[in-house]
Amino acid sequence: MKLEKAMPTNTLGYWATIAVQKHFEKTIKYEQDVLEDRDPEALHQMRVGMRRLRSAVKGFAPALHLPKAAREKQIGKISRSLGMLRDLDVLLEAIETRYQPALPKKEKATLKKALELLAEERRHAFRVVSSTLKENRYLSFKEKLSAWLENPRYEAMAQFPIQEVLPDLLLPEVSTLFLHPGWTIGVNWKDGKMEIENLSPEAVEKKFAKQGEVLHDLRKQVKRVRYQMNLFTEFYGSAFAEYVDDMKSIQDILGNMQDSVVLAETLTDVFQSNLAKQLPTLAEKLGETRYEFWLNWQPLHQKYMKAETRTAFRAELLHPIPVVEE
Repeated sequence: MKLEKAMPTNTLGYWATIAVQKHFEKTIKYEQDVLEDRDPEALHQMRVGMRRLRSAVKGFAPALHLPKAAREKQIGKISRSLGMLRDLDVLLEAIETRYQPALPKKEKATLKKALELLAEERRHAFRVVSSTLKENRYLSFKEKLSAWLENPRYEAMAQFPIQEVLPDLLLPEVSTLFLHPGWTIGVNWKDGKMEIENLSPEAVEKKFAKQGEVLHDLRKQVKRVRYQMNLFTEFYGSAFAEYVDDMKSIQDILGNMQDSVVLAETLTDVFQSNLAKQLPTLAEKLGETRYEFWLNWQPLHQKYMKAETRTAFRAELLHPIPVVEE
């Protein structure tokens, strides 16, 4: 059933349209700056806009009848090309501002060669982004979604009062988060009781070597939950906002850990040899960074492994604040 009428302001369809429009406008706002490569921040903001738009399209999918060119899969393809360039910007910034100044002279000279190669990779990644923003997929995405916003079409679910369906939209992603195997890294069970391990730097390195990808995937799921929750902050109170803040903190901490791993792997590929041999001081500092953020992760890890935290989180999602229809 396809509906083409204005939705009352208390409905799922109304709020779905508001979210899609907000994040679409933010995305295209930075397009020209990205094409001119003026400022890495413009690329970051456009990528964030794309990610949040994708989250809105996915989160509100039961209510929306979108053109094919503006659906989640197409948005994801565009976003991935932006992501490749943004990841290189993050790596280059980390090397130049956080790590390079603290290296001995010999390692700075060695690292300079790597920076030149990474700069060439970035030039290639920018050409890909530039091509993406000029090709038919992106142009069709903009055209079709702009037209849809002028005359939105909905599925029948769009007519439901938003308070009635919010828990059903939010709980599946949160349940997936709580069941993620990443929570079990660094955890022991003894006589039915959970204990968070007090790991040494060496033990943390071993964990990353074996299970780093699992932690990285946990971060991705945290991000999905955070972006989805951000769509609905107007319908909940301060406790909900605190959970969103926690999701951001977890995402940032796990992201910083992952960035140090990616940097080490990237430089290993560049030099085609063990990083500790080529840049021993840098390799040591990357390990210190991982351990620093591992320690920052522990309070939040412990908090969200507690049954009472998870129960309270779920309960909060069940009770959105009523909105008055205008």
